[in-house]
Amino acid sequence: MAAMVQSSLFSWDALEARSDLDRLHLVRDHLPDERLVHYLEVMRGHGRDDYPVRAMWNALLAGIVYQHESLESLLRELARNPSLMQACGFDPLPIQRPPKPRVVSDPDTGVVRIETPPTPEPLRAVPSSWNFSRFLANVIELEESLGMVSEMAVILREQLMAVLPDFGAHLGFDGTDIASHSTGQTNRASGQTSDPDADWGYHETQGVDARTGKAWKTIKRWFGDGLHLIADTHYEIPVAFEVMPASVSEQPTLRTMLRATFEETPELAERCRDFSADRGLDSAETKALLWDDYAIRPLIDTRELWREEKALPDDDPAKPITRPLDPERADTIVYTEKGSVHGVCPVSGEQRDLAFQGFEADRDTLKYRCPAAAYGLECQGQAQCHQAGGVTPGDYGRIVRIKLEEHNRRIFVPTPYGSPSWNRGYNRRSALERINNRIDRNFGFEQHFGFEQHFIRGIAKMTTRVGLAIAVMMAMALGHIQQGRPQQMRSLVQPIPATG
Repeated sequence: MAAMVQSSLFSWDALEARSDLDRLHLVRDHLPDERLVHYLEVMRGHGRDDYPVRAMWNALLAGIVYQHESLESLLRELARNPSLMQACGFDPLPIQRPPKPRVVSDPDTGVVRIETPPTPEPLRAVPSSWNFSRFLANVIELEESLGMVSEMAVILREQLMAVLPDFGAHLGFDGTDIASHSTGQTNRASGQTSDPDADWGYHETQGVDARTGKAWKTIKRWFGDGLHLIADTHYEIPVAFEVMPASVSEQPTLRTMLRATFEETPELAERCRDFSADRGLDSAETKALLWDDYAIRPLIDTRELWREEKALPDDDPAKPITRPLDPERADTIVYTEKGSVHGVCPVSGEQRDLAFQGFEADRDTLKYRCPAAAYGLECQGQAQCHQAGGVTPGDYGRIVRIKLEEHNRRIFVPTPYGSPSWNRGYNRRSALERINNRIDRNFGFEQHFGFEQHFIRGIAKMTTRVGLAIAVMMAMALGHIQQGRPQQMRSLVQPIPATG
C-alpha cells in the first residue's frame, strides 16, 4: 500500500498557489473597467443572471492572465478550481439539483406509478462555452461601437505617467503581422474571403551577409491584420496600439497614431524626448512631424534610396555615395545618405569627417567644424576650401551650419544618425520586439487559441483581443509599481511574493 504524505501546514506550494492567484487580483484591482462592466450589465438588462457580469468579466481576465490556450481550457480550470471560481465571483459551492420524478406506465398491467431517478451528481456553477461566447460578443460590440477596451489603455497610460515621472520620455514604434484564421481564398459565389476585414500583407527584408558579402532578400506574405504599437522603450510598456488590415502602410498609420495619442494625452508629447523606429518607417514627413510639431527627436534608421550614382562606371560599391551639400556652387562639403558630413581637400582629394559640434535648437541648425582646425590636423587645401565656401574663418577654422528646413528632412535630423546619443536611443527600440513577443506568446487568449495560433476572423474581434492583452499588461505593470515592486513591472508570469 502506498503511503500518503501529509502536506505541511505552511506548505511552500500553498504560498506559490496563493501568489499565482494574486496576479489575477493585481489585474482586477488596477484595470479601469468599471464603465465597460456597467455597459455589459445594461446590455444584459432583466435577463437571467445565472452567471453575473462581473464574474464573467473576471473569468475573461483570468483566461488572459493564466494564458489558457482555449476557452474550453479556461472553463475546465474553473470547474476544478474553486479558489479561482471564488476569485472571479462565481459561487464555488457545488449545485445539487433535485432529481426529477417521472410518470411511468406498466405496459402489461397499465398501472401508472411515479418513479424517482437517483440524485444526480452535484455540479459547479461554471458557465458553458455558449454562455461565454455570448458574453464575448457583447464585449466585442462595445469595443466596435464605443472603443471601450481601447479606452482602458488610454486611462492606464495616464495612470502610469502619474506614478512614473519619466514614463513616455523614450517612445518607439513597431509593427507585427497577425495572420487571420482565414486562408484568404475568395468564395466563387460571393467573391469574398471568410474574413472580409483582412487582406494580404507584404514585407520585404534585405541586406548583405557580413560573412560572405552576398546580398540577400526575404519576402513574407500573410493574410490577416497588422498590429501597430507605440511603447515606452525604457520601461517596455505599451502606450498606444492600432489594429489595421495587413496591406495598410505603416508610415501613415504611425503619423495618425502620433497625432491621436498626443491629442488624447498632451502631457505625453511634452514629456517625450525621442522616438525610435526601424528603417521601414524612414520618412521626411514623419521626422518633420516629430520635430516641428512636438519637439521630439526622431531616431529612425535611414534607408539607402540613392541609385543614380551606382549606375556610373566609376562607382565604387565599397564607398558610400556622397552628394554636394550645396549643389549650386563648387564647394568642398559633401554628405552621405545617412547624414554624415565630410570635407574634401581640394589639393589632396582626401575626404575627412567634419567635427560635429552639436544641434543649435534656437537656430534649428546642425553645426559642424573643419576637422583640421578641430583636431589639429595639417590640411594643404585649407585656403582653397575657405575660398570655395566664401568664408574667412581665421584660426578657429571653417564652420558649416545645416538648417533643417532648407535640406532633406529624411536625412538631416537634430540627432545625427550614428552619433553616440542616436545609437543609445535607437538600441532601445529592441524593447518593441520583446513587447510584441510577450503579446504573441504570453497574452494570446482567444476563444480558441492565442494570437499566433487562433481562429479569429474580423478586425473588431482582433482589436478586442489585442486591446485586452495590452490592457492587462499595463494594469499588471501599474499594480507592481504601486505595490512597491517596480522590478517586476515587466513580469507576466513571475509569482508575487507572499509578503508583497
